[in-house]
Amino acid sequence: MLAKLFRRTTRLLTISSTKGVRVQCIRVTNIKCSRRFSATTKDTGNSDASTTNESSEHSVPARTFLAKENATIVERENWVESMTPKKIVEKLDRYIIGQNKAKRAVAVSLRNRWRRQQLNDDMKKEVMPMNILMMGPTGTGKTEIARRLAQMVDAPFIKCEATKYTEVGIVGQSAEESVKDLVDKAIKMERERKIDALKQEIDEKVEHHILSRIPGSTADLDGFRKRLREGEFDNTKIEVASFRVEQSSSPFFGMGGRGGKGAQILNLSSFMHAPKAPLSDYDKKRDRVPVSEAKEIIRNYELQKSLDQEEIRRNGLRRAEESGIIFLDELDKLCSDHSVARGSYGGVKGEGVQKELLGLIEGTAVSTDYGIVHTDHMLFIAAGAFHQSNPSDLLPELQGRLPIRVELEALSEHDFVRILTETEANLVQQQQALFGAEDVDLEFTQDAIEEIAKMSKTLNESVDNIGARRLRAVISKLVEQVSYDAPDMKGQKIIVDKEFVDKELADIVKSEDLSKYIL
Repeated sequence: MLAKLFRRTTRLLTISSTKGVRVQCIRVTNIKCSRRFSATTKDTGNSDASTTNESSEHSVPARTFLAKENATIVERENWVESMTPKKIVEKLDRYIIGQNKAKRAVAVSLRNRWRRQQLNDDMKKEVMPMNILMMGPTGTGKTEIARRLAQMVDAPFIKCEATKYTEVGIVGQSAEESVKDLVDKAIKMERERKIDALKQEIDEKVEHHILSRIPGSTADLDGFRKRLREGEFDNTKIEVASFRVEQSSSPFFGMGGRGGKGAQILNLSSFMHAPKAPLSDYDKKRDRVPVSEAKEIIRNYELQKSLDQEEIRRNGLRRAEESGIIFLDELDKLCSDHSVARGSYGGVKGEGVQKELLGLIEGTAVSTDYGIVHTDHMLFIAAGAFHQSNPSDLLPELQGRLPIRVELEALSEHDFVRILTETEANLVQQQQALFGAEDVDLEFTQDAIEEIAKMSKTLNESVDNIGARRLRAVISKLVEQVSYDAPDMKGQKIIVDKEFVDKELADIVKSEDLSKYIL
């Protein structure tokens, strides 16, 4: 009788750092023979043959072969790696009309950040980001370009007003708060990414814990799981005392973050309050909540066990340093205005904030709640209308740290028409979706859109030029009465044409002074 052979094979995969992916297979074979052997010569020969095969199998060297590079799946932080500047501009064209110079500038700056990651460590330290200064009237798309760009690359992005900061020594927020807000955003994004990766595993654990506390679930586990997912047990109360997550508080907090620059604040309350005694069995039995609430409690408990907070902190800081984008709006308000008094915001206070921003843009170390973060390779995009001042009024050092200057053009009537028709999720589509929730069909004709664009352009010239934001004000006034009556018009179709626009906006056309208060 032949011996029974049990073989176990282990494969060791090694990935080389070359362009391809090398896979090395090492086969380890263990042969276990039965102690019962037959006396026949044939069986003995087979046994000897198996032994010979075993020795020859161990003598075969490890084989190495080159796998296809496209067969591997590489997780990328953002998909801009596969996008050229032309593709980035094409993506921005779906949401922003015109302003091709600004789009090209931000696309090249973003691509240069990816190019820097491909360099060796010595050269990587020397390459500085291409910071941008965008100039143009309000409502021309400065903020929208930066916002869409951040969504495109899934990068930490913070928009802040430069006028809300004060220099060190004056009551108010320091310019370093923008970096701390960026780090908070990066940590949050990293934590959400980890939670998404663990979602399926956590949901299975939550279902297991809940089913183990529902009587009778062990008899028909699949049936009870289906009923749980359908919400049949949402009102059933279960014990959750063992899943309560207590917030661990340290007697020291601040670490140079929100507590101030390098400040260490002693939390006396953590010393004065005695630690809580463990819950008794009686208290645990009383801590019962419905399943609908228990799901979130158990989920938080499992997340606390599964998430590596140190890894999230480390990856978040690196993500903020390498991919962070800070958009500084209203930079022109920091310029000194010689026609006003010395104590105005644009005077002493503005110059002080410019000096604070200068240190951040040229590169410094900022102490945050999560550790030290360096701003050397963060991308800064500054913007301002510069109606009453010029970029040359900024500090010369600050001008040098914003090497790329882009001037955005004022929007024309034709641009307004394109904004209402060509961009994704435009204002017309938004209004149609809102009325669709009331089961009302709202339709805009082409002549109505052209009339809205014409009226918006006229109001910008006669009242205040607020750019594309005027379209939102005009459309809101246009559908105000219809929106009020929409709940009583279910199933009806409303056509907005040129006559409808002239009728609803007649008051604005007659009195430009009144439009200052309406729009």
